[in-house]
Amino acid sequence: MVSFDPKADLVHYLQQAREALLWKLDGLSDYDVRRPLVFTGTNLLGLVKHVASVEAGYFGATFGRPFPEPMPWIEEDAEDNADMWADESESREQIVDLYRRVRAHGDTTIAELPLDAAGRVPWWPAERAEVSLHRILVHVTAEVNRHAGHADIVRELIDESVGVRAAHSNLPPGDRDWWVAYRERLERVARLSLRE
Repeated sequence: MVSFDPKADLVHYLQQAREALLWKLDGLSDYDVRRPLVFTGTNLLGLVKHVASVEAGYFGATFGRPFPEPMPWIEEDAEDNADMWADESESREQIVDLYRRVRAHGDTTIAELPLDAAGRVPWWPAERAEVSLHRILVHVTAEVNRHAGHADIVRELIDESVGVRAAHSNLPPGDRDWWVAYRERLERVARLSLRE
């Protein structure tokens, strides 16, 4: 018989996304985890810092359980995008440890409240600010997965490393030559559209 535990299912997918995001930093230099590789400056360590901020708010203040540590990069007077990168005073270890503490704080909120627990997202418009833990779990899981996807692309740009997690790439088993040929084929097809 199949068990049915919606909260456990939601937590499982949230944990998978969290681990995928952190895994993308493994084996990289401090330079590589900070490198802005796209026009908007997206970088791996900044993604972890941003997600820590997101989770601290949604699983903290939303349910009257504010995360106890200051996060000056999300205050009203903070520099734009300050949550999307780590400055020279913020080490990789500090950001990753912060995220682990935020996760523990969020996990406590999730464990102690039922899925129908009411909360209020202070930064959302009043007409949709009233929420349930269920809705926030879905929202945050989607948010963390979105940023884990960003991290996947950024990591691939750094060293061509890809996959969902170390033991499961979720990609065809092609070698480097297979991937080069595959990409060239996609490029040829894309160029055909220029003729139309």
